[in-house]
Amino acid sequence: MKTILIANRGEIAVRIMRACREMGIGTVAVYSDVDREARHVRYADRAFPLHGNAPGETYLRIDKLIAIAKQSGADGVHPGYGFLAENEDFAQACVDAGLTFIGPTPAVIARMGSKTAARDAAIAAGAPVVPGTQTPVLADVPDADVQRLADAVGYPLMVKAVAGGGGKGMREVRSAEALVGAVHTARSEALGAFGDAAVYFERRVERPRHVEIQLLADQHGTVVPFVERECSIQRRHQKVIEESPAPRMSEDLRARMAEAAASVARTVGYTNAGTIEFLVDAEDRFYFLEMNTRLQVEHPVTEMVTGVDLVQWQIRIARGERLTLPPEQALVPRGHAIECRVYAEDPDQRFMPRPGRITSLRVPAGPGVRDDGGVDAGFEVPIYYDSMISKLVAWGGDREQARLRMLRALSEYHVGGIPTTLPFFRWMLRQPAFVRGELDTTMLDAELDRRAGEPFSPAEDGHHEAALLAVAASAFLASRTAPASAPGASRQGSRGGWAAAARQAALRK
Repeated sequence: MKTILIANRGEIAVRIMRACREMGIGTVAVYSDVDREARHVRYADRAFPLHGNAPGETYLRIDKLIAIAKQSGADGVHPGYGFLAENEDFAQACVDAGLTFIGPTPAVIARMGSKTAARDAAIAAGAPVVPGTQTPVLADVPDADVQRLADAVGYPLMVKAVAGGGGKGMREVRSAEALVGAVHTARSEALGAFGDAAVYFERRVERPRHVEIQLLADQHGTVVPFVERECSIQRRHQKVIEESPAPRMSEDLRARMAEAAASVARTVGYTNAGTIEFLVDAEDRFYFLEMNTRLQVEHPVTEMVTGVDLVQWQIRIARGERLTLPPEQALVPRGHAIECRVYAEDPDQRFMPRPGRITSLRVPAGPGVRDDGGVDAGFEVPIYYDSMISKLVAWGGDREQARLRMLRALSEYHVGGIPTTLPFFRWMLRQPAFVRGELDTTMLDAELDRRAGEPFSPAEDGHHEAALLAVAASAFLASRTAPASAPGASRQGSRGGWAAAARQAALRK
């Protein structure tokens, strides 16, 4: 591949372009009207308009994307995540047009995109699954039959959309009386979000941890699982903080989860990058949850503790290369990394999206800090798309150093003109349960409920000074046994301005 069209926008488009530039591959951007001056447009070698703003007339238009790929002379397409990344029709359209789709085959995307079909694949691979319905509960199933199916699963249970993800079309049901209303609500939400009202039922795992295994698989039968990521800090089933490795993870559990993930990938003939997500209960029993057939938002934490550029490997696998990663590089973490998803949301107003113009921007820098951003000062965060501003990642020789370094980075981060989730992260990383690593998927919602609307506020300067001193002391001790900076981290932060950002494109990301 000599030229790749990135069928996406924002920070992930920039991230992919950086990988391409390091490989000497040309890049093509696409953009909606409101994204005309966006960072990914300026960073690309060439850029083409999609004409319009709503996703349905821009980034979700398969015909427009294929036409631009042909017009630009691109021979490969990277979908990023979101939009069409897990759409088998788009993958097939790329294949039919003679383009290399940088991801799994259309058939595998279709199979693993159905939660019930993915459960069947996991069972065939010998991976443990949560008890639940094995076939979709379609929209025309009568309420009486819905009740019977749920009673067979048992309560409490989760109603989940067969298609999609991100917490949409998902409802917890703790009693038979609440079932029918929850099913109708989940169906309506799933239909609006994914165009498919089918749902299924799973037995509720109480206070689970959400732990996932990143993997790469080449076209020659090699599957390489990576050290796990902990994604238990969630608000309404949506991830907000991720880290690697997971706290309280034994070597035995890590090995068993990695093998289960690899087995699922082998069973379905998976290729390229993917992630197997698991729930882990209080007794360290784990259950297959789903497979994401794409690059994950949280992939940087894996890169930071392994030194592996996952995007570059996606491209190399797509062009037929063999995986040459030693198992110890993928499964043995070097230090610890934490990621915070910075959104244009107001945490004091129930995390309502707050699009608007960024009047000023100061991005943190320093050893072990990485900011995968997609905006600049003056950019208008649009109302049409996900409101993510960046993914801030901090690496440390151990988890505590990573946590304190993240607090230091958060204290330096400034976004003017719009509310963001930065104050929330400054609060969350100081919570005793987070400090201890005692995490589960319900803890954040419970903490937010206990706050009862109490506003978040930036941390006091004294806390930041103490954090800086602690980071310095921890870094000195860690330097005797761990690398001075993350394997995938930049040693040079942003110096402001687009030209400086472009000059740093060759840094390993």
